[in-house]
Amino acid sequence: MNGKQLKNSILQWAIQGKLVPQDPNDEPASVLLERIRAEKARLVKEKKIKKDKNESIIYRGDDNSYYEKFLATGEVKCIDEEIPFEIPQGWEWVRLGNIATIIGGYAYKSQDFINSSNNQVLRLGNIKNDFLKHNASPVYISDDLATKTDKFRCHLDDILITMTGTRKKRDYFFSYKVEQNDLNYFINQRVGILRFYISEVSMFMIYALKAENTLQNVFQYETGTANQGNLGAENIAKVYIPLPPLSEQLRIVSKIKELIPLVEAYEQTQNELNTLNTSLNELLCKSILQEAIQGKLVLQVAEEGTAQELLERIRQEKLQLVKEGKLKKSALTDSVIYKGDDNKYYEQVGKKCLDITEQIPFETPKNWVWTRLSHIANIYAGNSISETKKKSKFTDVIGRYYIGTKDVDFNNRIIYDNGIAIPKQYEPDFRLAPNNSILMCIEGGSAGRKIAILNQDVCFGNKLCCFSPFVGIGKYMYYYLQSPSFFELFNLNKTGIIGGVSIAKVKEILIPLPPIKEQQRIVAQIEKLFEQLR
Repeated sequence: MNGKQLKNSILQWAIQGKLVPQDPNDEPASVLLERIRAEKARLVKEKKIKKDKNESIIYRGDDNSYYEKFLATGEVKCIDEEIPFEIPQGWEWVRLGNIATIIGGYAYKSQDFINSSNNQVLRLGNIKNDFLKHNASPVYISDDLATKTDKFRCHLDDILITMTGTRKKRDYFFSYKVEQNDLNYFINQRVGILRFYISEVSMFMIYALKAENTLQNVFQYETGTANQGNLGAENIAKVYIPLPPLSEQLRIVSKIKELIPLVEAYEQTQNELNTLNTSLNELLCKSILQEAIQGKLVLQVAEEGTAQELLERIRQEKLQLVKEGKLKKSALTDSVIYKGDDNKYYEQVGKKCLDITEQIPFETPKNWVWTRLSHIANIYAGNSISETKKKSKFTDVIGRYYIGTKDVDFNNRIIYDNGIAIPKQYEPDFRLAPNNSILMCIEGGSAGRKIAILNQDVCFGNKLCCFSPFVGIGKYMYYYLQSPSFFELFNLNKTGIIGGVSIAKVKEILIPLPPIKEQQRIVAQIEKLFEQLR
């Protein structure tokens, strides 16, 4: 159980009467409810609140079933199926609207706001669970407007709630209890106030509102558009809340306050341990990949031939592709990298011979060779699509999947069915990345970090680079592109403000190349070790 789960369990135990023992000497919650109703009646009489047309009393009948009686009409209905769990003797079930008035925020206009004053308006972004983000785009109103909108001023022991967020994600209904130094705050629209008729109740309620069962009850009333979720005051008022005796509420609050710091300390320790485990795992994976590309992960076998023989096979494959018109003739102009008698590395490019010793990061086995990525793979970028065209021509249509940077995650997976596809008539306008080729992001914050192997042909975006290896050596290349050595070389070639590497520079990056059978054994060993680390 992680820290969040443990905290949720504590809150759930609290509202079910399982966190602290009951005391038969406690004044029952029914008496507290009578006090609440009396205070509510007084406020109605003084015209400070309107009469509640939906006021009800929830009680248990002689048949042990729960009933709700609506005071305005006298209607009584059985609510057994709506009551989520049993509560201890002396507790009562209530609807939130029967113990608190719910005030929606005021629709302040942008022209109402001034640069500074003592009267800050709290908007959705200012309110989180149990704390206020005072400095999150703060806005203020004049003393005159504050007086006119005094109804929306926060009072001590009010509970503030956020009433709008992302639909079906439960990323709102945050709650915060107003303290003494929060009395010059005013609430904007889509922020609500729960003002309890007996203010002491708010100390327990701030925790009860965060319990999982309460949240499930709240969000069943969510409305809104496809993306935006809303909670209305009328529906929030319908939410069932278990009400303990006031004395027990105080004991529950005291116990929660005692436990939460311990839970937070546990959560911090757990997070540190998780971070350490993740870091160790990442370091081990990087170490495995580095050992692999240096020829230290598996033994070399003389009978498996040499990488020079593999390069010749690649050259023959490229010749055939050029003949078939599938590859440009320029792809045949490869350089040759070799180690001279003086132990230096040289690169023969046509008639030129260059000393590239400083470019070689480490020594490799004798049957390996150093080469450029462009010599062993067809490397190219994809095509961009404007948002207008994407929506008008390529959204929710039948065609070949179009993969953008966002569709490649950091776990080497590709989201194919993303809603964007290229119909057959438009395919000639797009670059195709074939099945078993590699896609890598080469621009932005995820450059060199997002990488995956394709399991089908796709069209792809211009911030992605396709590596289509020759002679079936893709898996080894895939792991090389994730190695520390490649990442270092890749970063050395980054340019621009957002950070990117051009296709031309990618092509020139060096790769240590083993014989193909050794590559296969290297890949098998990597995947075996990675499986053990999972």
